[in-house]
Amino acid sequence: MKKMIAAIILMVAFASCSVSKDPQRKTARLLQKGKIKEDTSWVYHLPYKEGTSHLVIQGYFSRFSHKNRAAIDFKMRKGTEVYAARDGVVIRMVKHNNKGGWNRKYRQYANMIVIQHSDGTRAGYWHLKQDGAFVNVGDTVRTGELIGLSGKTGYSATPHLHFMVWKNTNGNWQQVPTRFLTKKGAKYLRPLRWYRNKQAPE
Repeated sequence: MKKMIAAIILMVAFASCSVSKDPQRKTARLLQKGKIKEDTSWVYHLPYKEGTSHLVIQGYFSRFSHKNRAAIDFKMRKGTEVYAARDGVVIRMVKHNNKGGWNRKYRQYANMIVIQHSDGTRAGYWHLKQDGAFVNVGDTVRTGELIGLSGKTGYSATPHLHFMVWKNTNGNWQQVPTRFLTKKGAKYLRPLRWYRNKQAPE
């Protein structure tokens, strides 16, 4: 595991010349570090099995492949169960692809699930394995419901779950950093840290 973490750090260092100019990047960094306090955003559940932990290998606007994305990558073995992070309705689903790799030509082959929430925001779960989506378009899902299996389809160097939320502002879809319920409370996740899924209080 230590070798894997070191390799990830090296990849990030090699990509350090490409920094995002997205104005949200600075805000996301301050939220992650707790220098900006806000408690009005939705608190999402971690999208994996209760009681398990996963490493965040990329965070919001990371310099590797998230330089323009407010997204989170969770390290997961192929076939790891993926759970809904919030209630909603499935509006898009792809599960037939079986190709993936570290080349942009594979981007079109990503299996994914997109869920729309009651406030109009949407969450995407990417890189699912072939036939690894257990829901269909139109299905209503609940927080903590099993929806699929992680994989490595699409533009992906290693098996993981890519999670992202975006909202519509005046007709423009914008990615937004999200808080998650962790063992230590609601947090904006940071890269190269492990987070344990804890059941929310009733």
